[in-house]
Amino acid sequence: MIRGLELGGRSRGDGPRESFDWVLFLVSASLAVFGVVNLYSATSVVRAALSDLYIQQVYWLVLGGILATFVAAIDYRHYERLGYLVYGFGLVLLLLVFILGKDIRGSSRWISIGSFSLQPSEFMKLFMIVALAKFLHDDPRSEGRTLKDLIAPAAIAAVPMALILKQPDLGTALIHGLIFASICAMMRIRWKSLAWLGGITAVALPVIWNFVLKDYQKQRIYSFLNPDTNIQGANWHEHHARVAIGAGRALGEGFMKGTQNQFLFLPEQYSDFPFAVFAQDWGFVGCLILVSLYISLTLWSLRVAATARDRFGAVLAVGVGGMIFWHAFFNLGMVTGILPVVGVTLPLFSYGGSSVMTIMMGIGLLMNVSMRRHSSAPTLGRAGLSIRSR
Repeated sequence: MIRGLELGGRSRGDGPRESFDWVLFLVSASLAVFGVVNLYSATSVVRAALSDLYIQQVYWLVLGGILATFVAAIDYRHYERLGYLVYGFGLVLLLLVFILGKDIRGSSRWISIGSFSLQPSEFMKLFMIVALAKFLHDDPRSEGRTLKDLIAPAAIAAVPMALILKQPDLGTALIHGLIFASICAMMRIRWKSLAWLGGITAVALPVIWNFVLKDYQKQRIYSFLNPDTNIQGANWHEHHARVAIGAGRALGEGFMKGTQNQFLFLPEQYSDFPFAVFAQDWGFVGCLILVSLYISLTLWSLRVAATARDRFGAVLAVGVGGMIFWHAFFNLGMVTGILPVVGVTLPLFSYGGSSVMTIMMGIGLLMNVSMRRHSSAPTLGRAGLSIRSR
């Protein structure tokens, strides 16, 4: 087990100003600023239709910052009492999508509230993390877990995943599953149980392929396996994204000078493919800086988890860190051609109100756990995770 690590030599009596996590704040702020600048470039040619997207993104970031401040201000241990309540609220929102949902491109994922479209599946990630954190906080066991022990936490993840797949939204459902897997990595699971999980997964894959995946989702996988075919059709997105990245070379073509974006070869360049715009504008050096920021944010989340005073805080930090990591991993993977295209946003970089606010609230939770890791309040956690309280 990893015991809590002392950071910065701070005493337990430090106030909020002294315990403020500047690394977390500066890395997150840098990603947000780069995202707005890149969004300005991504919409520079189509101003008539998308003239105010970067301004709207600033509004979402400001609103997200306010929500993050609110989330960070209340001691995160109070959220433990509300774990299942917020989870149930999230499920209600997912069910309302099927009643009040706004259909866009064959998918019903949004609930319209005035001029704002709310995507409940984004917020459900945080609700699920809080519910899983509460479950593991309340579970005192420290011995290796069996498959039977995983039924309850797996159900917490499976219910929203099933509802999201029904929308259908494979990418978001996949992120929920991987967040759950990231949290499971903290638990002691018997090797025999892991072997059974592997076997069950192998058996489930053909069933998922034949009975769960839609035809267009299968087509994306076919396109991924044959990237040089049908460039004018199904592989248009991936092909021009790779061309943009390659054209950026070492230092890029310059801000707002990327030809793939300027000549409108890049589809969804402000939501699904913003990295391709950034890569052509700023080149390999810019991409290296951007990827380093995401790696830093993920690793810092794990450090926050390692220093959390209790199990609940540790699971929150790992869950949020996993959410950010898997979003970045899949978005960058699909843009560079190493993964099939899935509808997953790049955190704080892609345009979208629900996505931005979810990530910002997640960062607020991380800040909350980080600021209170040296709190003099009693420890609420119990042993049993790979990361535990001191």
